[in-house]
Amino acid sequence: MRKNWTTLLLMCLPLQVLAADTIKLGLNYPSTGRYKEQGIAQARGALMAVEEINNAGGINGKKLELLTANTASKPDKAVGNVKKLAAQGVSMLFGGSSSAVAIAAGKEAKKHDLLYFGTLTYANATTGKEGHSHMFRETYNAWMTAKALAFYLNQDLQGKKVFYITADYSWGHSTESSLRNFTNTQDELAHPNAVVKFPRPRQSDLEEALVKARDSGADLLMLIQFGDDLATSLRLAYNMGLKKEMDIVIPNITLGAAKTVGAGLLEGIISTVPWCWRVPYLYGFEKGKRFVENFTERFQMYPSTSAATAYTIVYQFKEAVERAGSLKTAKLIKALEGHTYTSLKDPQTWRAFDHQSVQSVYVVRHKKRKDVLADKYNEDYFDVVLNIPGNTAVRSFEQWSDVRKKAGKPAKLQ
Repeated sequence: MRKNWTTLLLMCLPLQVLAADTIKLGLNYPSTGRYKEQGIAQARGALMAVEEINNAGGINGKKLELLTANTASKPDKAVGNVKKLAAQGVSMLFGGSSSAVAIAAGKEAKKHDLLYFGTLTYANATTGKEGHSHMFRETYNAWMTAKALAFYLNQDLQGKKVFYITADYSWGHSTESSLRNFTNTQDELAHPNAVVKFPRPRQSDLEEALVKARDSGADLLMLIQFGDDLATSLRLAYNMGLKKEMDIVIPNITLGAAKTVGAGLLEGIISTVPWCWRVPYLYGFEKGKRFVENFTERFQMYPSTSAATAYTIVYQFKEAVERAGSLKTAKLIKALEGHTYTSLKDPQTWRAFDHQSVQSVYVVRHKKRKDVLADKYNEDYFDVVLNIPGNTAVRSFEQWSDVRKKAGKPAKLQ
């Protein structure tokens, strides 16, 4: 069942609506490569939202048409996709399972005067030093991740040595920098690191970094990897016996990444999520519950953060068009800035000065393998151990503008 749905999804997405008078949306996502699980989840979430909106009459009487392009998590390919989708007449673009992709694609979208909504892009730079008027990020960022983790970890980190293994691109570096800041581990001699090339690190690159971590005598390993690279790293760490020698923290996780890694390797590891399918049931979010139930009925699996974010973006675009009474990008930007919305969890706000969605961050501990396998889909991976409100987690205007100033950028998006 699961394979059939995925095959049909990838075959049919570009043909969802054939009517001439439609509003076209461009999804720029990886259907191949190391982040494909997260990309396919975005496609599923976007497809659900488009079909729900169309079944309810569309946007101001016009149906939505979802056009897609495969980035393979490559920035240059993502930029080419934006050009093609813009030529096909899309009214907005969204996607990205890599911050490098989202940043590059967002800049190209601006050249075509199109909105770009980042889905899975956690680098601070996306709405920080590389932020601009046409980029909006619906998920959280590395600063928010690090601050939430610090609330949970700091008491136990006193006097302990931390080792960082960092993916060599914008998300990896901003995550390490933010974590060092909030956990007081800025001293790189006391808390060393190993940088692993990105994209497509070899297994030997990851293994070399793990050997350095083991030989450092660290008490805790911050493993800043994602997707298939995270899975490879954890398998190697397990085979080396590192889980017995040190605690492991993964700053960001998705359901797709967890499934790729496997329940046994993740047991007891701490991470963060902006959302997971358990959250609506823990906190009584009715819209979130309906989304989970409709998604599972359709795909016979739980929705991930990636699916939830893409689903939310489509609805946020719809509501912005209705508020603006227009598809013109300038009017949509004004309709979004400062707007507070409730989607699948508690209220979120599109902050006007940086276009970051201010939202809660959830610290999670990965469940034991036997508990994961007891679930009907074998996908009950996370226990929520801490919920940090968005206004607490997010950086201030002063902190944001200081970053912009150091990067030679104005303290106003352009």
